[in-house]
Amino acid sequence: MGYKTILVHCDTGRGTAARLKVALDLADRFDAHVIGLHVRQAFQAPAFTDAGPAMDSLYRSYETAVKADEAIAAGVFRETVGKGYSSEWRVADGYVDRILVAQARYADLVVVGQAEPDSPAVSTPSNLAETVTMAGERPVLIVPHIGVAKPPGKTAMLCWNDSREATRAATAALPLLKAAEKTIVLIVDPKSGVGRDEAGADVAQWLARHGVNVTVQRDTAGDSDVGGVILSRAADHDVDLIVMGIYGHSRMREWVLGGASRTLLASMTAPLLVTH
Repeated sequence: MGYKTILVHCDTGRGTAARLKVALDLADRFDAHVIGLHVRQAFQAPAFTDAGPAMDSLYRSYETAVKADEAIAAGVFRETVGKGYSSEWRVADGYVDRILVAQARYADLVVVGQAEPDSPAVSTPSNLAETVTMAGERPVLIVPHIGVAKPPGKTAMLCWNDSREATRAATAALPLLKAAEKTIVLIVDPKSGVGRDEAGADVAQWLARHGVNVTVQRDTAGDSDVGGVILSRAADHDVDLIVMGIYGHSRMREWVLGGASRTLLASMTAPLLVTH
């Protein structure tokens, strides 16, 4: 089991090169094919605009802008990927979230970027990562907008809460967890009375049978946000990959009450491999 086709979202943001470098490192490890995908944002005519010369001018401006964006993204792809990799460049027209979800069906892993706080969300929505994760069927690797200092996967952390979402994330991450030097199963505020897996024994044993070098760490959030605890432990152990299922609760509940998914998506400091 491994990642043989890796789909990378390539826009004009500063993070595209970092995403490609992460994808290329994974391609080296798993002998994978890398697809760079750029989406030309669909033309949206302003409301109450009459057809005619004004509309023609708007469309010409749109065409000029999307061609310039495509050229920038393609240039970054060519410069970063270079030669020696099995790769291809794709361009599609439409809405980026829908295109990514559709093309991800034919990939093993999707690589996207964390929203860049100082970048206008014109062609790339700020919630792209979570939308693709929620709507798609493939694992999504989110690269922090600050970039990465080293390739992900030497020290991994699996956030475990005995849920469907966590199980899917652990399964999707198995190729990386098996290759990691160390995998920490982090359980924050473990449930009581749920048998042996209260301490993570069952999931640790399952991972160990796959050859994962695993340790279990139990923690208590207390008055803190669970997401904050995860980030703190990731820093303590110099974790370079966090694995978790997102939105085990509804997004509305997390938006109103807060939650680990929101915290990690907003404040990640290491690549985050997620499923739903």
